[in-house]
Amino acid sequence: MKEVIGFWDRFTGRRYSAVNTNSCPVSDTLDGTEPDYPPSPGNHRSLRRKSSVVVNQFFNAALPVHSDGRPSWPKSIFVLMTLGLLGIASGCLVLVFQPYDILFKLKVTFSEGGEIFELWRSPPVDLYLKVYLFNVTNSEQFLNGEEDKLRFNQVGPYVYKELMEHGNVTFNENGTVTSIPLHPLKYIPEMSNGTEEDLLMLPNIALLSITNVMRDSNYLTQLALDMLISQSGSKPLVKMTAKEFMFGYESTLVTLGNKVMPSWIKFDRLGLIDRMYDFEGDIETVYTGETDVSKAGLIDTYNHGADLPHWTGSCANVQGASDGTKFRGYLKPNQTLHFFRKSLCRSVEMHYTGTKTIKGLEAFEYKFVENELDNGAVNPKNKCFCRKGRCLPRGLVDVTDCYYGFPIALSYPHFYQSDPSLLSSVEGLTPNQKDHESFFYIQPLSGLPVDLAFRYQINMALQDISSYSSVEKFKDLVLPLLWFEIGMHELPKPINDRFLLYLNVLPMVQEVAIYVLFLIGILFLIWSVVKILFHQPKGYGGPAQWLDNEMQRKRLSFLNERRSSVKPKELETYYSSLLSPTDNVPTAPQEDLPCLTEEHI
Repeated sequence: MKEVIGFWDRFTGRRYSAVNTNSCPVSDTLDGTEPDYPPSPGNHRSLRRKSSVVVNQFFNAALPVHSDGRPSWPKSIFVLMTLGLLGIASGCLVLVFQPYDILFKLKVTFSEGGEIFELWRSPPVDLYLKVYLFNVTNSEQFLNGEEDKLRFNQVGPYVYKELMEHGNVTFNENGTVTSIPLHPLKYIPEMSNGTEEDLLMLPNIALLSITNVMRDSNYLTQLALDMLISQSGSKPLVKMTAKEFMFGYESTLVTLGNKVMPSWIKFDRLGLIDRMYDFEGDIETVYTGETDVSKAGLIDTYNHGADLPHWTGSCANVQGASDGTKFRGYLKPNQTLHFFRKSLCRSVEMHYTGTKTIKGLEAFEYKFVENELDNGAVNPKNKCFCRKGRCLPRGLVDVTDCYYGFPIALSYPHFYQSDPSLLSSVEGLTPNQKDHESFFYIQPLSGLPVDLAFRYQINMALQDISSYSSVEKFKDLVLPLLWFEIGMHELPKPINDRFLLYLNVLPMVQEVAIYVLFLIGILFLIWSVVKILFHQPKGYGGPAQWLDNEMQRKRLSFLNERRSSVKPKELETYYSSLLSPTDNVPTAPQEDLPCLTEEHI
């Protein structure tokens, strides 16, 4: 400690004598601090550094006290200090606890009446189903053998608004919520190209399906069925309206199947869109996000199971997939997503492909993984999609078990990214990426889609049905029936504006608040320090008076200290130069000379 004090003394230029020869008390300044002595012959002290004087001045001004020891600061200084400390403390609390994140997680977590939950329960968005049918233009030539390929032309789209809803919602104790998926459709004629009453030449799904199902039956059964087909006048290609093909047409074979085998064919009219949107009896359970907010809205079980009964292994699992209403939240670009729709009969994997800003909202772009519809030749994990050991060509997925035993296979529209043999077996299909590729734009923090379109094609993948004379030309043929797009291309303006506030404005407000609180706190503290430095206690005339008094006291202190080393006459002369003419000049001997006090100023 002595070494530290010695260093400080050397730094400030102090010199102390071991013996105090001055009989007068040295009171250098108004506040008792030691003065900075002017250079003078015989002065045994060095000049102080001005920095030491400034520091002393600050602490002398910062610690003013009354005669009874109480601080003499005005209340305004305490208020400024308190506000400064509160500002800095508040900024630290906001920085550490991130209140925006806490509030946002509360919003995203599903709860009764919660905002994001209500958007999931009944999405107030414009979700449209667009259906394109493949009209056969050379039916007679093909059936007569004049041409060996079916020729198609695309008609439509026939547009329907999907009024998606999760009904009969029940919250469970394990952090899940159970509901019944509802997907009613409403025809939108003004957005359609054509009408539902358009007459088209289309495949007879009932006839082709029944012959394919009965292809391996015994000879007598095949003969009886062939006679029934002939007597009913059923043809493999028939003229019907677009609505009949999509939502159901009457067929003798379907009616017969409904009566003879009601457990298999439980409907008396057959339509592809009608079957695709058959959600009767389905139950969906999703996570609420209570334990993991990023999983809110993702599927836990579908029809009481995490696996679909149609597949085995990883192909069957749908847990953690999204039904398209809400995807995983707090997304990172390296994360993959899974999309499940009953009409797809499986969960499809998607991967990140880029980032885009849509109407002010940041969105991650996701597309289906390359070779996702592979038959296992390129992507081994897809081998489990080979039904009963039979693998369809690349680009086709056999979903027979999801469509009541009918030989239905899914592909991308116009056989996009499929085996070239599929496209070469028919005429009139022209695949291209822009029109036939699926995409999803998802807001990464909330997991809500802001723009999406998933596109699939429904085909009939027929096997060897040559034993039936009416359909022998369709042996081992893959017939394109229709393709559809389910899309939502923009959020309604009120919802978009609300999420601009939640996702863009509020995080910025929190960020600005942190800086503002720190800045305000620092400014208040600086202000309080300035007020301390320039604080004027009662009787204090300000910096000018303080400086004048201080200089005179320094001179008195210097003379009192030097009085033992000067002659009385010299001291008397010097005293006279300091004191006014009316003051008494000391004339006593040197040892009796009185000490000068503040009263002589």
